[in-house]
This record gives sequence, C-alpha cells and structure tokens, in this order.
Amino acid sequence: MPFFKAIIIASFLSLFVFVGCKNSENNLIPASQNENAIKRDLPEEFKTYWYDGTAEITSYDLMQERYGELRKGKAVNIFVTEDFLSETQVKADNDSEKNIPVLKLNQVKNYVTGIYPYSVMTSSFSPLNSAQHAFKVTFSMQDWCGQVYAQLNNRKEFEIESHSYFEKAADQDISLPKMWLENEIWNLIRINPNQLPTGDLSVLPSFEYFRMSHQQIASKNAYGKLMQGDSISSYTLEYPEIKRSLAIYFNSQSPYEIERWEETHPNGLKTTAEKLRRIKSKYWSQNSTQYEFLRDSLLLN
Repeated sequence: MPFFKAIIIASFLSLFVFVGCKNSENNLIPASQNENAIKRDLPEEFKTYWYDGTAEITSYDLMQERYGELRKGKAVNIFVTEDFLSETQVKADNDSEKNIPVLKLNQVKNYVTGIYPYSVMTSSFSPLNSAQHAFKVTFSMQDWCGQVYAQLNNRKEFEIESHSYFEKAADQDISLPKMWLENEIWNLIRINPNQLPTGDLSVLPSFEYFRMSHQQIASKNAYGKLMQGDSISSYTLEYPEIKRSLAIYFNSQSPYEIERWEETHPNGLKTTAEKLRRIKSKYWSQNSTQYEFLRDSLLLN
C-alpha cells in the first residue's frame, strides 16, 4: 500500500507541476497572440503596393523646435513590411507559420543645435493580420551630451524599458495598461485611416516628447480628429493638459502617403516637416558606394 500511495502522490504532484508550468507559459504569451483579436482583411491594392519587395522612403525638410528655437534639419520615413516573431518581438530570420506580418516605420530626424548635432530615431511595428496595438515601439536619441533609449513591448500590458544619462530618468521599468499609442498612428494611417481613433482618448504620447520634455512616461488625455478631403486628409491629436498637438497630413487615396506633419509645442513654436522626395527601394541591399546617388535623389546630401 505505501508503494501505491507513493505512486498516487507522485502522479498528483506531477499533474500539479505540469498544470503550473502550463499556466506560467500562458502568462508569457503576448497579447499579439490573442485569439479574440479582430482579423484585418487587407485589400488587394494594399498587397500590391506593400508586398512588392521594396520599402517606401520619403525625405522631408524639417524645422524642429528645440531649446526654444527652430532648427533646420532633415527627416526620413522608411515604411516596409516584414515578418515578425510575436514571442520575442523581433524580426524573423526564417520563414515560419509562427511569423506575423507587420508594417514597420523607421522615422529618422537629424538637426543641429548650436555646435552639436541631434540624431533621433523611432521604430514602430504594427500587425497586419489583426487589428491590435503596435507590437513594439523603440526610440533612441543621441547628442553630444549623451544618449537615451526607450522600448515598449505589447504583452499582457505595455511593458516599457527606458534608459537615460540623466539621473532622474536613468533606468526605468514601467508597466502601463493598454491605450492608444501616438507612435502607432503613423502606421494606422498607412493601413486604413478609417480605423484611426477619434473623440476623447487616453493616449501615450511619443517617446520623443517624453525625452525632449523630461516628463515621466504616462498616459495623457487627448482628442483625436480625422478630416477627410478629396486629395489631402489630416489626422490630429490634441493634448489639452500638456498644451501640445500633432497633425499629420496624408493623401486621401491608398496607399495614403504622408505628405507633411506639424507638432505644436507648449511654448507656441511649431515643428514642421514638408515632403521633399519619395522613392521605392530595396535599401538594405544598396549599401555599396555605387548607390550613393540615391541619397541625392532624396535630397539628403
């Protein structure tokens, strides 16, 4: 009998451990694998434009507010589709049924403040197979004073990691409930502007705003407004409590190319970006000196 009792107890413990491990694994499954997510049906015109093996690259003439003055610079938006691994939330190296298609935006800004330059880059990854929040947002900023970095991962909550050379914002791990992300708006415009959030909203402003203003990363009340015109439409986010707004102007017809944007700051100054040139390119394979002429075509030299 003791032998059989031992077997029963061991079986029970094994079942307990198995169930416990299974639940732990489920806790690690990110929201990107939510089976209840609304499926997104992409029209053929979207697939024709975005699944042609190239990226869309657009250069902009930038006037950036910094330290109470407007600075001349350049901005570049690089939109491209790629396969994404939802568990680790990185680009997939190999073909797999687990891969999820995303639309990625790399937005780069370069300008000079006095003697020293600024380099700012934000990357946003939005799922194309379902109507969910961006899987991931990363941000980095470098100047001669130092560098800062922030990353948001969409899991059961928004998990944010932030690092800075400033003492008060040095190393932070933040969890926030899910809300609209200003950084995902750019991709949503390109996917389907009719799905943009409107009215009174809870929004997480851009990481660029938080690092520029040295504010704590937190949600803000905002009002979203979509204005649709015959040729040009606009989407605006207004943040009354921080006296800031962002307006993005885009073509009214698919693929909804972004032509310009404006960001109004609490000091009343306005950052603006106006389109210079746009090309479709396999830029990742064009790193030889023979392709430097493409920078000329974008008016970046």
